[in-house]
Amino acid sequence: MSSARRCLVLAVAAVLAWLPVAGASAVDIKQVTTPLGIKFWLVEDKSAPVVALSFSFAGGTASDPTGQAGVTSLMAALLTDGAGALDAQAFLRRQEDAAVSLGFSASLDRLSGTLRVLSANREQGFELLRLALTQPRFDPEMVEQRRAQTISQLNQAEQQPRSVAGRTLMKALFAGHPYAADPEGTREDLKTLTPDLLKRRAAVLLLRSGLLVSAVGDIAEAELANLLDRAFGDLVIGTVPPLPPEWTPPTAPRTIVVERAVPQSTAVMALPGIDRDDPAWYAAVIMNHVLGGGGQQSRLFNEVREKRGLAYGVSSGLRTYKRAALLVLSTASANERVGEAIRIVRAEMARMRTDGVTARELADAKTYLTGALALSLDSSGSIAGLLQSLQIDGLAPDHLTRRSALISAVTIEDVRLVARRLLRDEVMTTVVVGKPVGVVSEPKE
Repeated sequence: MSSARRCLVLAVAAVLAWLPVAGASAVDIKQVTTPLGIKFWLVEDKSAPVVALSFSFAGGTASDPTGQAGVTSLMAALLTDGAGALDAQAFLRRQEDAAVSLGFSASLDRLSGTLRVLSANREQGFELLRLALTQPRFDPEMVEQRRAQTISQLNQAEQQPRSVAGRTLMKALFAGHPYAADPEGTREDLKTLTPDLLKRRAAVLLLRSGLLVSAVGDIAEAELANLLDRAFGDLVIGTVPPLPPEWTPPTAPRTIVVERAVPQSTAVMALPGIDRDDPAWYAAVIMNHVLGGGGQQSRLFNEVREKRGLAYGVSSGLRTYKRAALLVLSTASANERVGEAIRIVRAEMARMRTDGVTARELADAKTYLTGALALSLDSSGSIAGLLQSLQIDGLAPDHLTRRSALISAVTIEDVRLVARRLLRDEVMTTVVVGKPVGVVSEPKE
């Protein structure tokens, strides 16, 4: 093991040791404001010679202008394809020479970025970040290249049952709402996007007023503050794009079958979920873990895969957006047996809704959930990403030290109540892609 790798492992081990500790002082997350007023969170750790940054801007693909679907995702991909005096190849070489990893991506609600750099090269890393944010080139040849890649990806997605199911589900759930649009855009709109439109989109989203920043690594807060001011300071404060409109969840069940000539059907089912700031959040997390989020230990895996061999995999998960929340379940089975798999999923939902969880299931879920977070933090980048997610969710820095207590406080009755609230198949939307036997679209259009 290299010395740098050994240092990184030691740093991660130190962070893992923080998380089970109950005291608020166990995790030293500093909240700092730069001279220019940029607020950031920092976990300073000198045991590894690395600095990792995670940041995001308010406004995502859901705010793409009419007729410009995909503009935010395409713009994000192009931010590192040349900036300032550096064309795409020169920008890439500069990253490689300085061991800098810099990238951007777009979700429905936010435009996000990450920077990872050896602490010895932090000046170069933050300079490349500054250039990408303030002087992106959007050279026509790179726009054409990225556009072609995106259209190719859209074409491929149309041939993949899982992608078709996911996209169809979002269109059905959010019909008439911005969340219904594919974040990657449409072929028609992508073909109309020009370098000038991409520059305008960057100017709309890359604002200091919507900026959240978190950092982990070998750097002092004063130095990081100066580097952040240099990287982000030239961005205008501005006014962030408005949030999407409120979402009205479905009030009736619906099944949509998308026919594809494949031997196995993919099924996704969705229900209105629970907001991240809801007091019952951790009860819902435990319920979901027992139902289908706990992998091979979950009820769905046991009933669908182990007992009946209906599918290789089956799962459930909670999703949260700024204007919506979902509980999504998914599986895939042979065309002749997918109807049975869906029935078993619904039966397990009904059993959870009626009976809740057992004392043993509750205890096992709590043990797993209090330990799994620490195991997922295997790099400075993952830790910075966790801090960023806390910021996006509006949680306080001490949430990490309170999380175990919040999970431990959940009772069997809490889980039963949230199951009755969420697991209502009378409002469930089901999408099946394939040639499912005995499954038809209902109600008919």
